[in-house]
Amino acid sequence: MQLAIIGAGMAGLACADRLVGNGCSVTLFDKGRGPGGRMSTRRVETPAGTASFDHGAQYFTARDPQFRARVAEWAMAGIVAPWPEAGKDAWVGVPSMNAPIRAMAAAHDVRFGCHVAGIQRNDTGWWVRHDSVVEGPFDVAVLAIPAEQASALLALHDLDMARTATTARSLPCWTAMAAFTQRVDIRPDHLPSGPVIGWAARNNAKPQRSGPESWVIQATGGWSADRLEQDAADVAPLLLEALRDHSDSGLLPPLAHLSAHRWRFAMTRGIDHGPLWNDRLALGACGDWLLGPRVELAWLSGRRLAIQIAADMAAAQAERP
Repeated sequence: MQLAIIGAGMAGLACADRLVGNGCSVTLFDKGRGPGGRMSTRRVETPAGTASFDHGAQYFTARDPQFRARVAEWAMAGIVAPWPEAGKDAWVGVPSMNAPIRAMAAAHDVRFGCHVAGIQRNDTGWWVRHDSVVEGPFDVAVLAIPAEQASALLALHDLDMARTATTARSLPCWTAMAAFTQRVDIRPDHLPSGPVIGWAARNNAKPQRSGPESWVIQATGGWSADRLEQDAADVAPLLLEALRDHSDSGLLPPLAHLSAHRWRFAMTRGIDHGPLWNDRLALGACGDWLLGPRVELAWLSGRRLAIQIAADMAAAQAERP
């Protein structure tokens, strides 16, 4: 069986892992330049040295037994480590947040830099259209992308699935990345949520991080939505000012770097729904937007869809004469 998965984040790669284990051939298409997605890490050269920013997901939890087993494998491989500062069950990728995604992607045929414009189906199967190229045919198509993007592709093939996706709206998130020449006068390594800051953390305090004093400052969804179309250069100083309000001295040391990144589809609320699957069309969808806003739930959604696909494939084979 040949399968196409649109999106090579945690959900898409978890789906691919399980399907390949069932003997399938999987090709993943992702618009990113490399592994990471919302578990990305950005490195910046500054006068104070190379600064590292986990500017997407800050950490992840491992509560489900199956995911705990997967995390234990990552820990044995040295690509994740616990971060007690964020909670007793908090984990981070090491030496950067995208380490687990990078390791998962290395085991698959992932086409990075592919901007998928559509999927289409004919008598031969599914075809993926991207960057003036059409690839296929594939026996199965899976969408492992944010709900807002999935709904547009699903609407041409399964209206019920598209309607489900439209109910799972995401909130945006502006994220500032600030490096300093000295330590910021804030005692804890992360800050609680407030009216402006949804999360802020001293990135260089995470396990196996190095480099200058570096902070990731993520705004709340409402604050980000109100400023969604502003320029990054205008947003970054506002989030820096919010960080300064938490300084014990009321001051911040000299900057070595300041930038901002806009996540349009950052914080899904989740709709407590299993993966979407149309066995007649061989079309599915998975992602954290179906279960909840956690890395762990993205992994579970992708895995559960793969189990459903494999079960249907086995049933179809059993029915053949």
